[in-house]
Amino acid sequence: MIVKILAFGITKDIFGASEKEIEINEGSQVKALKELLEKDFPELKKLKSYFIAVDDEYADDDQVITRSNEIAIIPPVSGG
Repeated sequence: MIVKILAFGITKDIFGASEKEIEINEGSQVKALKELLEKDFPELKKLKSYFIAVDDEYADDDQVITRSNEIAIIPPVSGG
């Protein structure tokens, strides 16, 4: 299935766009999506941390992704 990934901050620079479409298997979990993204975009591994949000909520690695989910990559933030 194809899912659309929204990117913010530094992840937008890594993707070269504010959104990307990625093909994943039906029933994939967030952990599998992270592994695929890090394979396709190795710069993600260099980030101190990043989160995956599914439908506007931070997702655990074992959460299953469906075609209708809105998925976003949340990069580390710094305050000041």
